[in-house]
Amino acid sequence: MTVPLKPGSVRFENVQKRFGAVTAIHDLSLEIEPGTLVTLLGPSGCGKTTTLRMLAGLEQPSAGRILIGGRDVTALPANERDVSMVFQSYALFPHMSIADNVAYGLRSGGLSRRAAHERAEEGLALVGLNGFGERLPSELSGGQQQRVAVARALVLEPQVLLLDEPLSNLDTRLRRHVRTEIRELQQRLGFTAVYVTHDQDEALAVSDRIVVMKDGIMAQAGSPRELYEQPASAFIADFIGEANVVPCDVVRTSDGRLGARLGGMVHAIRADSAREGAAKLAIRPNAMFLGDRRPGFLDGRVLSAAYLGDHIEYEVETAFGRLFITDPAVETVRPIASEVGVGLHDRGVALIPA
Repeated sequence: MTVPLKPGSVRFENVQKRFGAVTAIHDLSLEIEPGTLVTLLGPSGCGKTTTLRMLAGLEQPSAGRILIGGRDVTALPANERDVSMVFQSYALFPHMSIADNVAYGLRSGGLSRRAAHERAEEGLALVGLNGFGERLPSELSGGQQQRVAVARALVLEPQVLLLDEPLSNLDTRLRRHVRTEIRELQQRLGFTAVYVTHDQDEALAVSDRIVVMKDGIMAQAGSPRELYEQPASAFIADFIGEANVVPCDVVRTSDGRLGARLGGMVHAIRADSAREGAAKLAIRPNAMFLGDRRPGFLDGRVLSAAYLGDHIEYEVETAFGRLFITDPAVETVRPIASEVGVGLHDRGVALIPA
């Protein structure tokens, strides 16, 4: 079986989608390179699922073009687009064996039963389910059912594999395991995948690139590291991982470099586009640490403390509002209402462009 040895590219050109008077997608232009896994990430109602459904042919754009492998598929029905979709609900037929489920699309396409089942067994082997073909879906775990859904999509040899919230029905530990399996399979086979989720950790773990959407607009696109370390807005900083967003002043330090001044603290910044003046700083919870009050630290007062095994979560009141801090120093929990100094590590602090 030649599972997507020639992965396709995807291009959205000025795509819009309107539902009556409501515009769900505003002028989306996006290119996805062959053999990459790109995640559409955002809160409910941001337009990510609508974008995926337009790519699948389940919704038609109101304007613009969609191309797969350089071919304009905007007006084509779903069955002519050379894509396969893995649904949130798995959509397995409960009365069919696993092999019959995986072979279903092949049989519908006219392949003989014998040939379809041979390819179905190859597909099950790809996802680590050798020997499971005769079982029913009810005899498999949630993670195994998800792998069956992926195998069923892959045996059709699509140019692009679409995954719509594929892990949302799994518990936390299993979700972490299955996302690793999906990423390993995509990298090993080299197929193009478009993955929709609202889970930031999931997106960071599986993606080559992440497209963050908000209110039908592409808010920022980039690698997981770029979005986490160089957020383009306060929304991105708080959505991709948690962040404390505080006002600061960008000032010129004595050595000629730029720093972000918070009260009596000046923190060196690396942003190439930084300019002197008012700005905002995104500070990750693990980028701060607590100590005694002293020069160069922010004065704070502990409002709450929660022990979580490998770290303590604090809320600390400062002149810049409440800061959420995760501290790995679990030997001693600082008491409520105690006065502390808040320091910053070098990493985990990013200047948000004006």
